[in-house]
Amino acid sequence: MLYKPGLHILAEFSVDDVSCLSASAPCKLFFNELVTEHSLEKVGEVYHDFDGAGFTAVICLTESHLSIHTWPEFNLATFDIFLSNYQKDNSEKVKAIYARVLEFFKGTEIKKTELVR
Repeated sequence: MLYKPGLHILAEFSVDDVSCLSASAPCKLFFNELVTEHSLEKVGEVYHDFDGAGFTAVICLTESHLSIHTWPEFNLATFDIFLSNYQKDNSEKVKAIYARVLEFFKGTEIKKTELVR
């Protein structure tokens, strides 16, 4: 059987209300909810708030990772999620999490790349 590692989404989106891109605390709560809702296992995380505004976050999962980087001064964020298919196909879960991220930030997709690994 041919193993397919999984779906990896790399995206860029814009927002109208930059307050959601300015500090990581609300995003951290939201990402924790996503991890729980989708039965993912977190193995590490880093959140960093930049002076002025904006943040970056990387959450390492046993399934792989998710990350975000924000530029409130440009109404812009990038998001990245990859969940491996070690025990099951997680493609729909990746798509659902990405959709929830856009909903949470009220984001408008600028660009999305789906890599089927």
